Amino acid sequence: MRVRHILILAAALIASSATGFPAAAAGGAGDASEIARTVEIVDGDTLLLDDGREVRLVGIQAPKLPLGREGFVAWPLADEAKAALAELTLGRDVKIAPGPAPQDRHGRLLAQLYDAESGEWIQGALLADGMARVYSFHDNRVLIPEMLERERAARAAGRGIWGEPWYAIRNPEGLGGDIGSFQLVEGLVLDAAEVRGRGYINFGPDYRSDFTISLDRAALARFAESGRAPADYI
Repeated sequence: MRVRHILILAAALIASSATGFPAAAAGGAGDASEIARTVEIVDGDTLLLDDGREVRLVGIQAPKLPLGREGFVAWPLADEAKAALAELTLGRDVKIAPGPAPQDRHGRLLAQLYDAESGEWIQGALLADGMARVYSFHDNRVLIPEMLERERAARAAGRGIWGEPWYAIRNPEGLGGDIGSFQLVEGLVLDAAEVRGRGYINFGPDYRSDFTISLDRAALARFAESGRAPADYI
């Protein structure tokens, strides 16, 4: 289960404008100097360029469409998210800023996108409108604090997906039916410990049956780099 604990992430949020190039772009998202035209929208976070490349908008997850997968049911607002990305990019020139990991296992380009004329940040616009959630991995976290700020504002306002119960923030006691899915979980940390090189953040009195986040050595190292430890969140 992919889980983000909102209480932990809140410390990383910083204020930033809702449109245009985020302040952090110059420091890690590349120079955004490559320009191509969008010719097709695959879904709410994926598009095709006129040079044949497929771009997966890095750092976000929009509601998913079946896209030929047998038995897959479209997530709520999947069509609306696709339409939102089309409104922002289809038939337009976009500036492309690949992330630290420039390609995924499907061969898609992983990049931040900006409108070539206005400079509007596409990921930021989708998040601000509630048409996507933040979805990051350890090797591609450029601009995640800015993304989380936009997501938080959209969530507070109930915009887009945040008005749909399907995307509601889960509590640790109600996760039984969500195994294998991507969820946002919010709860009170009762205990935290490091045992034989692994970290554990416990949301219930019995770690064997209650909701617990397990942190490997690499995750613990990132805590250390931030000057904090799992136990700081108790």
